[in-house]
Amino acid sequence: MSLAGLFNARWPGVALFDLDGTLVDSAPDLAAAVDRTLEQLGRKPAGIEQVRKWVGNGSPILMRRALAGKADWEPASAADDALFNDALALFFNNYQELNGQHAVVYPGVEACLETLNERGCRMAVVTNKPEQFVTPLLEQMGIEHHFQLIVGGDTLSTKKPDPEPLLHAMEALHGSRGTTVMIGDSAADVSAAQAAGIPCVAVTYGYNFGRSVQALGADAVVDSLSELL
Repeated sequence: MSLAGLFNARWPGVALFDLDGTLVDSAPDLAAAVDRTLEQLGRKPAGIEQVRKWVGNGSPILMRRALAGKADWEPASAADDALFNDALALFFNNYQELNGQHAVVYPGVEACLETLNERGCRMAVVTNKPEQFVTPLLEQMGIEHHFQLIVGGDTLSTKKPDPEPLLHAMEALHGSRGTTVMIGDSAADVSAAQAAGIPCVAVTYGYNFGRSVQALGADAVVDSLSELL
């Protein structure tokens, strides 16, 4: 469906985009950083398919899952708790080096961003990725110029699925609940949008812990962002 269909045949004035799994397939970089970290800790690498199922709640939970070896990492073992801070610091160092090396922009993304820009839509990236990694990744992917604002997982005191990052971005870009849309790939994105009172589009190709997005309650589900045009 067209994005205009969510707003009574008008295009949104503000569009908020998740990053990992929505705009960019960054799992190869994340997996490489996770596996290097695990190997530095004397553990077996997890592999990209496993890491794809762990992405979406920010770097600290990603590393919690990597240490536990599963998505349902609570309660963490005492050994995992003792390792966590060192593991997270190692991961940040490794990801700083690997960020953008293997990531790619998903098909349909650039056409969507360009069309929204042409229609005067103001856009922001609202992600749970630490802010220090967001701009470098967008720049390496060649899409940073489309966005007027970045809200990372550590920009505010809360992150998705809390609605505050979405509300902060909407207000900063002078949007309203009647003119703003959230576009993401996971339960965190849909839940945040619902709590913020704005419509949400979910993509099927991203990172939703290996589960289908069809049952999340998004206002629309698409296989490519080009479908929104």
